[in-house]
Amino acid sequence: MSDDARQAAERYRLDRELRDAGLEPEPAEPTGPARGSTAAERAAFVETSIQQAIRRGEFDDLPGAGKPLDLGTSHDPDWWIRRKIETEQLTGLGPPALTLRVEHAEMDERLDAIAREPDVREAVEDFNRRVIEARRQLQGGPPVVTPTVDVDAVVAAWNDRRRAREEAAAVAAPPPRRRWFRRGR
Repeated sequence: MSDDARQAAERYRLDRELRDAGLEPEPAEPTGPARGSTAAERAAFVETSIQQAIRRGEFDDLPGAGKPLDLGTSHDPDWWIRRKIETEQLTGLGPPALTLRVEHAEMDERLDAIAREPDVREAVEDFNRRVIEARRQLQGGPPVVTPTVDVDAVVAAWNDRRRAREEAAAVAAPPPRRRWFRRGR
């Protein structure tokens, strides 16, 4: 049994209850333009439906009401997906050429979160592997211009940054507190 048949049966029951109570049922609103109607008739039906909804107040208190639309300064056919990525703060989406560029730019920050040197070395080798694989792919999109990185140089720079952080933490740490009393004098 389809939903239309169920709705029609429910409408019939309600109309019957209203008639039994001595009330006149409301006439059913047309659900859409008739089959085989012209484009002008469909447009007129849509416009009429919108005007009726406005009169009923269904568009009142919508979020963003009275605020200007942010259309941007240039025409971008993918504006909606870019806005969605920004609002949802999604990462890792897009062609490999772009994601690898972003990852290369943020590599130091990402590596500084790793605690062990073998893990840093593995992460850098994985990055280089993905760059080489992206260069081999011929799936279209922007060209991959991200360079591979020297693993030993990146690990040495990571060690230098780690030592500098440890030294800064040692300088910033307060000296151990001495007790103001001595035991067993």
